[in-house]
Amino acid sequence: MSQSGIGIAVTGSGSAVPIHSLDNDKLSQIVDTSDEWIAARTGIRSRRLATPEESLTTIASQAAQGAIAMAGLTPMDVDLIILATSTADDLFGSACQIQAELGAQKAVAFDLTAACSGFVFGLVTAAQFIRTGAYRTVLLIGADVLSRWVDWSDRRTCILFGDGAGAVVIQANDRDRLLGFELRSDGTQNQYLNLACQPQPYDLLEDLTIGRGSFQPITMNGQEVYRFAVRRVPEVIEKALFRANLTVEDVDWLLLHQANQRILDAVGERLHIPAEKIISNLASYGNTSAASIPLALDEVVRSGKIQPGDTIAASGFGAGLTWGAAVFQWGR
Repeated sequence: MSQSGIGIAVTGSGSAVPIHSLDNDKLSQIVDTSDEWIAARTGIRSRRLATPEESLTTIASQAAQGAIAMAGLTPMDVDLIILATSTADDLFGSACQIQAELGAQKAVAFDLTAACSGFVFGLVTAAQFIRTGAYRTVLLIGADVLSRWVDWSDRRTCILFGDGAGAVVIQANDRDRLLGFELRSDGTQNQYLNLACQPQPYDLLEDLTIGRGSFQPITMNGQEVYRFAVRRVPEVIEKALFRANLTVEDVDWLLLHQANQRILDAVGERLHIPAEKIISNLASYGNTSAASIPLALDEVVRSGKIQPGDTIAASGFGAGLTWGAAVFQWGR
């Protein structure tokens, strides 16, 4: 609980994905791979891909509408919109487009970029605005359209990524449901996962050459990212639990960034959390970056698995490199 006596509660969730899916068998028509090879190494069977007509703003707004409705609110009740994304429709940011799409005229809106850790970083950021008394209702969206930036001839990366959006409503509450968190960054390992700017030379004047904007496709060192995740994620979850004065035995659900089933399994084993407590939906969606945690959360909430008061240990990890964990209880 903050010094102001104001806590937070996660009161609604929503999600949305593009209409079209690409399963592993179809993907094997594009690159030399197979359903068996992909599933054995990643756990992924299919992923959703946005058409040119489906924007990040569109799917993010749909997810947001579901979260607002579940919380029993209207868009005019929202004070702040935080969009966690690395693939905005506009390089200047897409949160304001979402604000307009929703009709959330009273809300201030901004983008937050922390790649696959974005939702956890956004949750902690939202909590600070509420705990200080600045805002009472925050809409947090995690959304990415990674298919725009995938090299579809590179089977090491194109098998992994998909598009999607998830959202939660976070409200001021008498009892603080964010029990503990820990956030980390290490830029010395930045080279292991990139969607980097690659300026193209442009002769502006005879004696002045500048760089014109361009980005290379996603590049990743999968082995190094795997080693990083299975080492650092259990540590950061344990630190968040320590700050919450809880133990692993108090956790009802482990909700990790949906990157690779082998990572989910390895983290669960290191923390001694049984498989039935580990939330996983990456078989259907692949790695959706900032969307993966809220997308998976919304599915299990709507299925009735997660009940009010359940304790969730969530962790995001990825490019930056960044990683973090938040321990919270669902509902008021």
